[in-house]
Amino acid sequence: MTVRPCKPIPLRDPQEVMRLARMGSLHQSRLSFMRVLLRRMKAEGWQFFRPEWDVDKTGEGHAVYTARTRDRAYSLVAFAHDLPADQRSDRVIATAWDATFALFDGVPTASEISQLRANVPLQEAGRVTEKVLTLSRANRSVRLWNHVVDALAQGQQPDPTLIDDVGYLMRTTAVYGSAKFGAADRAVIADRVELNAPFQAEMLTVYLIRTFVMDLVEHMARARNEAAAKLDPDLKRCFGIGNSTGLGMAPFLVNHPQLIHHWFAAREWALAEVRGLSHASDHEVAMVRDFAERAALNADRWHSAHPIQQAKLAELRADMAALTAQLATFDGAQPRPWDALWHWAKAHLGVEGQEQLASLLLEPYGPLIDHAANTMAADETPAPLDGQMDVATVAALIERIHPGALQSDWTAPEARARIWYTSEEKLEPRLGERAEEDLEPYANALCPAHDAARLYADLSGQTGPIAPFLLHHPEHRHTVRRLQLAATHPYAEIRDNMTHADMAPIDLLRAKLSFFGATRFDPRSDRWLRITMFQNAPFAHELPHTDPDDWSYPPLGSAAP
Repeated sequence: MTVRPCKPIPLRDPQEVMRLARMGSLHQSRLSFMRVLLRRMKAEGWQFFRPEWDVDKTGEGHAVYTARTRDRAYSLVAFAHDLPADQRSDRVIATAWDATFALFDGVPTASEISQLRANVPLQEAGRVTEKVLTLSRANRSVRLWNHVVDALAQGQQPDPTLIDDVGYLMRTTAVYGSAKFGAADRAVIADRVELNAPFQAEMLTVYLIRTFVMDLVEHMARARNEAAAKLDPDLKRCFGIGNSTGLGMAPFLVNHPQLIHHWFAAREWALAEVRGLSHASDHEVAMVRDFAERAALNADRWHSAHPIQQAKLAELRADMAALTAQLATFDGAQPRPWDALWHWAKAHLGVEGQEQLASLLLEPYGPLIDHAANTMAADETPAPLDGQMDVATVAALIERIHPGALQSDWTAPEARARIWYTSEEKLEPRLGERAEEDLEPYANALCPAHDAARLYADLSGQTGPIAPFLLHHPEHRHTVRRLQLAATHPYAEIRDNMTHADMAPIDLLRAKLSFFGATRFDPRSDRWLRITMFQNAPFAHELPHTDPDDWSYPPLGSAAP
């Protein structure tokens, strides 16, 4: 592909991008972390081995899966458990799981596996060493596990329709990293090129878990019948790994403003680059058209029982029908064709469809935009607060970054109806109702918009540098620090009220998980949802002969399961 010179297109305004409704409509893209990992695996020729498999007929035992990069090895140590059905739970407070995992830095010795066996199955109650990069656990899908084992044991293939409905055989309820329970801190691996992009250790963990789960289900079928069938390779690709995610992840986007800026800035830069292209070749137009049809198929097969998501899916399906019709006669030779399509989308599609198009437009342009993935990590060491910044400049920053907060009536009950706090028992974020519970003494600083409005009011009548003001009002230091960061990192701040009665935490979850590369978002309430990871992705033995990016939407040939 020849990359044409681009005419500059301004990046979208953060006031448009960093709104919860739009963040809750994001889709995976070429810059999502799962896809970044698979491209690297393919490009660098990573080798994969299963040096240990010691699982008995009841499903108890352990296995080791090793990924060898150019310079290092990483091993998933998986522990399989014969869990009684009445102990199986989605809840984070569960104490037993069907499988537990650690991503080990290197290849573990027998002694190290013994140490892991004594701690990893305990999860939060255990302790691991700095040789462990992630800690995780998963439960079998009640709907699908027994069906697949039964079918294979009888020499048959499982029902494709049921596989499509569920999408996974096991669902993780946590993938911990970054020093949790004694594991290695992010700083230990941040300088390793293969793990420098965000959440690469976590994505590698889930990718290897998927292989383990497929091996385990075939093993359990053979335990019943030595002549059991193996999963058809095409059906096997249809299985991803499920994940249940709740409020524990929601505050991340507020607590990591610099990192979040890098994620959104990379995506917005890539979109602007493509929109600025002078023309599109027939091949590139055909690629966007093909991916749009596959995205429409994905929308048709994306199920949810929750009214919020059902309404969004109806909008997305209508948007995809309009987009595919528009693309059918699309002229790639017109001046700046993708910018023209983008403006058409702004006029004719909803937010779901616009954000789907933003992802689709990146598909043909890997050589142009993939390197932006190298900019998505961030050194989050706080910069010194600039005490010499003039009070008027701080006030001007508030007016530019939080104009909505200055227009809000913060005394209205709905404006501060919610309150974020941390549970004492699980040390997990929680969201309470301010009017119903006495949680004010435990409130977390998770509403930058309100904090900015309060600072703006207190700055009234002040002049000179901000330092003397902060000496008498230290409660505003963190707000000034955030404002000074957002002055140079425009996508650092969410531009909505995080405590409003209508705020839905699942919008925060979907924004973060879309950058992971998750699909099939299925809210179970406004506070937690289920997703699927690596569905349709090639397995390690398929990577050398497969496009590492051609898997995030179902193939058109699979339209009728």
